[in-house]
Amino acid sequence: MTIQEVNKVYSHIIGSLDKKELKNAFVSLYGMTSALKEYYYHERLNELQDTYIYMLRYCVEGAKDPMQEQIYHNLLASTYELADQVKHKALIRESSQAFYSRRRILDAGTPVSYPELHSQLQNAAGRSNNEWELVYETGLISLFHKIWVSDLLTKEESSTIREILTDDRLPCTAGCQIVSALFMGLQEAFDREKILLLFDAAESPKEETGVRALICILLALYTYKKRLYLYPQVKNRLAALAENPGFTSAVRLITLRFILSRETEKITRKLQEEILPEMMKLSPKIGKKINLKDFSAENMSDDMNPEWESIIGKNTELGKKMQEFGELQQEGADVMHSTFIHLKNFPFFREISNWFLPFMPEHSSLHTVPGEDKGGGRIPETLFAATFMCDSDKYSLYFSMLQLPERHRRAMLEQFDGQASEMIEQAKEELITKRGKTEIIAGQYIQDLYRFYKLHSSRKDFNDIFTRALDFHNLPILQPYISDRETLVTIAEYYLQKGYYPEALTIFLHLIEEGDKENDVFFQKAGYCRQMSGEIEEALRLYLRADLINADSKWVIRRIGGCYRSLKQPEKALPYYQRCEVLLPDDLSVQMSIGHCYLEMKEYSEALKYYYKVDYLDNKNNKAWRPIAWCSFLTGRYDQARNYYKKIMEANPVMQDYLNAGHTEWALQNVKVALTLYKNAAGMEAGDFRKFLEQFNQDVPDLLIAGIEEEEIPLMLDKLRYQLEA
Repeated sequence: MTIQEVNKVYSHIIGSLDKKELKNAFVSLYGMTSALKEYYYHERLNELQDTYIYMLRYCVEGAKDPMQEQIYHNLLASTYELADQVKHKALIRESSQAFYSRRRILDAGTPVSYPELHSQLQNAAGRSNNEWELVYETGLISLFHKIWVSDLLTKEESSTIREILTDDRLPCTAGCQIVSALFMGLQEAFDREKILLLFDAAESPKEETGVRALICILLALYTYKKRLYLYPQVKNRLAALAENPGFTSAVRLITLRFILSRETEKITRKLQEEILPEMMKLSPKIGKKINLKDFSAENMSDDMNPEWESIIGKNTELGKKMQEFGELQQEGADVMHSTFIHLKNFPFFREISNWFLPFMPEHSSLHTVPGEDKGGGRIPETLFAATFMCDSDKYSLYFSMLQLPERHRRAMLEQFDGQASEMIEQAKEELITKRGKTEIIAGQYIQDLYRFYKLHSSRKDFNDIFTRALDFHNLPILQPYISDRETLVTIAEYYLQKGYYPEALTIFLHLIEEGDKENDVFFQKAGYCRQMSGEIEEALRLYLRADLINADSKWVIRRIGGCYRSLKQPEKALPYYQRCEVLLPDDLSVQMSIGHCYLEMKEYSEALKYYYKVDYLDNKNNKAWRPIAWCSFLTGRYDQARNYYKKIMEANPVMQDYLNAGHTEWALQNVKVALTLYKNAAGMEAGDFRKFLEQFNQDVPDLLIAGIEEEEIPLMLDKLRYQLEA
């Protein structure tokens, strides 16, 4: 089988098992094992199928077996694991992916046991000379690779790894690298022992190791959410871990940090994937006649309800969290990622495990530059204290310094000896005081993961975790611990603030359904999410419900009016804007909105009253000129329309202005002037006469009402064509 065929069949097997179609999975597995011609896998598959057939026979005969569910779950779990093993066996010889390449290298070399690696690390740990530092670093790399590409861990192997993990004599770098290796291995195949080891690591007294392990646990639970019910040990270990103080707040922090990683993606891609608010769905004609872009902010803007900010502020913890993460975005992931995106090509990063290595000032690659035995020595220690940078970027920055010419390098070294060192140390203390060490560690490690999956030269060999939703609060296995109202509100608010409306909507609707049916703010926010996703009718329904609960929200009233206008129901929008007028008598945008409603209802004289009022009260703003000019034309007040179009021409005219002014002059029998204006209008469409003609034809009924003879229209257009060709 080719690599593509193996992956396709494997995906089909996993899909069948996810749907509990065990027989279909067996059929596909037989095809893979037959192609491999591996006797062991074929026999193991026969055993599983025979057991399943016996179980089905007892079930059909009506025999009651109290062990049936456990047997069934064991069969499913064993088949999942067998599928993983067969896939690896099929790809190990041919695949060029990093995982299989490293596996082949290890298989070809001299085997090194976990106890031997443990002894190597123990002997080298804490020794300051270069030789022992290299021994320790080499041991870490070997341990990482051995765990990463291992088959299912045996009980004995797991026990030895646990001993290394809990060895107090080893630096935290050992535990951190074990955690990352376990995680990387789990991304390739499920292994119960690896997950259980992560739970051991999560309870480590070394906070750096514990926080990283918790992140990896959450990612593993997310990756294998469809098969976790088959492993009660995992559920039990999670329950035990959740009893630790701070578990819920830590999961909440990690969830928010992964949401923040989406911001990095958006900024890196220059907001290409950001959801933009859907503007008013008015007819093209009216929208262009009065340039509704001028008024979109008054009706269907993407501005959130300013009252929400005060509500969030009442919850001091929530308000603080939103502020903190806003600052973190400015200081951390986004800017730093874009800064270091091209600084991951140093030899250090050719080793995969180094992408996850905590910053080690004593690392052999950071030794003082020859000839600079004093200045260079402080840089690693100073970078170690820089809490606003992830470990990967710290290494990048140091290696970048080494590329500078000697004169510039010495100048930078002098800065690190003094001012820079003090600033970094001060920033460290401020961040720890403000956010806490757990949040800083989580942020740095997630940034390290982000850089690996986005920037590593072999990144296509790995399934990018950052392309997944990572909505941990929706995992059934986690919901008992993070489904409290405070956590859900915090996550929903953060989704909302960052513009992830579908995710925020799901939580707000859940909160409403679970007991907040009289919370008008939740209905407002759910409606806002619907509106920003383009679901205007659903948004309107939610806004109306919010209005029933609290009839005094001016923001909601205006939103309802805007929704009705978008749905082309100005007669229903009008009463809501009139309610706004009572509440906001001095708000000129409300007056404009009322005018728009009358315009869309073709009550032009009524519309003019409101446009006149806006123009009179705010004569420095020309936003009312276009609707006044167009309504004047429609009501036969051609001289008035001409005067306004002249003022518009002196300001910042667009194609529609020249077109409308041409209609006005034609109605006044100034045919030559009208032709000139039409020519100007057509010229603003980059010479595309079809676009001009499309707009012109929409206005033909209004030209006929204005007294233009129907047979004159094609003559005018032909004359225009000749002039454009001249």
